[in-house]
Amino acid sequence: MGTEVQSKMYLPGYYSVQKLSSNVGHGSWSLLHENKNLKNGQQYELFLTRPIMDGFHGRDKEQMRQTILKHESVFRHQLNELHRLYKRQKDLMNEIKSKELLKHQKVAGTSLSSSGFPNEDDRNSRHNSNLPFVDSSFGRPCTSSTGISQSPFNIPIHQKVSIFEVQSGGMDKIGFIKKDIYNLECSVNGKLRNHDVELVTEYFMAEQKKNEGFYFKIEGDGHDRFSRCFWADATSRRAYGFYVDVVVFDTTFNTNRYDLTFAPMLGVNNHGQTIVLACAFLSNETTESFVWMFEEFKKAMPGGEPKTIITDQDAAMAIAISIAFPTTFHRLCIWHITSKFSVKLPRDAYNEYWREFQKAIWDTDNKDEFDAKWNIVVTKAGLTDHPWLSSMFDLKESWVPAYTRQFFAAGMSSSQRAEGSHGFFKQYISRRNSLMDFIIRFERALSHQREKELVADHVDAFEVAQCLLPMPMNKQMATLYTRTMFQKFEQELIQSTACFLELKTEDACKVVFNVSERKNWETRVAEVVYVKDSDHASCSCKRFEFVGIICKHILALFRRDQIEYMPEKCILKRWKKTAKCGLVSDANGKEIKDCADPGLLIKRSTMSRLASDVVEDALMSEEGCEVLSATLKSLQVKLKLLKDGPSNNEVGGSSSQTQYMKDPKRVRCKGRSKGVTGAKEKAMKRGIRHCRECGHIGHDRRQCPALNTP
Repeated sequence: MGTEVQSKMYLPGYYSVQKLSSNVGHGSWSLLHENKNLKNGQQYELFLTRPIMDGFHGRDKEQMRQTILKHESVFRHQLNELHRLYKRQKDLMNEIKSKELLKHQKVAGTSLSSSGFPNEDDRNSRHNSNLPFVDSSFGRPCTSSTGISQSPFNIPIHQKVSIFEVQSGGMDKIGFIKKDIYNLECSVNGKLRNHDVELVTEYFMAEQKKNEGFYFKIEGDGHDRFSRCFWADATSRRAYGFYVDVVVFDTTFNTNRYDLTFAPMLGVNNHGQTIVLACAFLSNETTESFVWMFEEFKKAMPGGEPKTIITDQDAAMAIAISIAFPTTFHRLCIWHITSKFSVKLPRDAYNEYWREFQKAIWDTDNKDEFDAKWNIVVTKAGLTDHPWLSSMFDLKESWVPAYTRQFFAAGMSSSQRAEGSHGFFKQYISRRNSLMDFIIRFERALSHQREKELVADHVDAFEVAQCLLPMPMNKQMATLYTRTMFQKFEQELIQSTACFLELKTEDACKVVFNVSERKNWETRVAEVVYVKDSDHASCSCKRFEFVGIICKHILALFRRDQIEYMPEKCILKRWKKTAKCGLVSDANGKEIKDCADPGLLIKRSTMSRLASDVVEDALMSEEGCEVLSATLKSLQVKLKLLKDGPSNNEVGGSSSQTQYMKDPKRVRCKGRSKGVTGAKEKAMKRGIRHCRECGHIGHDRRQCPALNTP
């Protein structure tokens, strides 16, 4: 896609293995292999130390500190944007109600108090729906389970009344009762119900106007009705430029009142945390819908296709990935497959051979070894003609670790991150949310998620991890890796001390070692191959290729060859503290920035403090309140003229010439369809006794013939 990632920082380099070869006394692999007479069966347990490295230069730390502070300002900017959106919705609501208010101007049965709510005699009036909307959520409606709107912070009605009571000085001074709020919010929800897509479109256009890095696309169904949409903000697009190697994709349901499928694209940052790269709403889960989403993903993201994508076993999704991402390795979620063994296999076969299936799947590093163990277990169980097992064996290259560990996946073998992310976001959203309600609450949840990343960045920038082992390599990686990744590396380094090397073969091109370790009363052996010409070591466990961290077996070889510092080629940039220090450009060569106007935060903070001081001074007297109210009303008129005057037709405005789509109709996705019920499930629903010992129906464990047979 023409993406270019340029580093802004100079990273101090470290000796590679090839450079170390130039110094005889500093751990050269080549010289050690040439000068030492190795014998089969010989074991090594050597380690020498070297003075501790200097670490980062001071200027590198200062540049990284500035980058972290910039990310923090972007996070605050996103939170402040929520307040701006609430104001926009309130303006739209007042515009919709203006005609209704004019119809009731001559009604004399309702008198308003100074707070804008009906007096005591008119609380139960039928015209309460025309009163100004007062809400602790800045006037943003959100449908709850009772049809009543709630705030984006999930504040129920009774708590809002308590807040108003404290603010006004007592229940008798509020000027309304709880029923008035229910009636008013029901009326507001009804008036905004057919303007859902309009609100979402204006929100996306406003975001794009503020930052050109915001990307979105909305499409209809051919009848001027909303069908699907895709969006990705500048922060997510920039993150994809650094973490383009792996993506997790899964759909979820019950997130909105239209039953549209919510489809987020997720990634993993340098702290090992889940991040949101892009989102979409789809009216169906067909191949055509997924292809459309993936094509929009490629257009939006700076970096083209991901190297690896992890999904569940969905046929439409698999076809769409092969069409839109032809060069991407598609990995199936291993959890979804292994969880079906108990359902697909006969009960007796599952109870007896499941452990052996597990060992064949997880405890093999070699493809031939897996094939041999799988065939042995299938033959012993008498399942050679089992259709489901045969189909899973045909798909082994997409889910079996022995076949998939050669592709980088940040250590993920399932779509568990997607499931966890869905559970996190569903704490903020509801199946009765409108699209605009969902966007508001989703942005709030996303800001909380990104705050965790900022906290981790702050810790890495200003704190140094404590090393359990006083080794030069361990201290080196503590300055380079993020805290989470360093802890994983340190565990590998500690475990490498329990590994023993045994020379297997050696020739002019390569040296092969057997690295053994004893774990859980079993001895496991990995094969490490060192190629002399390329100065490269690889292990049969494929941990570096799969996780991006050097495994304990290669670290044992480093210890044997007295390699005290990690070669630069063995340090993956995506796990460094400085992984996000660089420029990310889109397909047109334009830089993608997190925040278009960083000075906006300073301006807002300054004006907020000034306004707060003015309000506090005005509240000291009635005359002060009147003066301030008159001044604010005059100022509001001037600002409205300034806003609507020269920029009436700009993107993001509410011009009457803008054509909006109709709200979507409620759909039924295939993910919510009733699943196929097997004979075992039907029997249990009918109340038929099911024996837990033999698996047969018609008796329980106490009457099982297998146990009562003498």
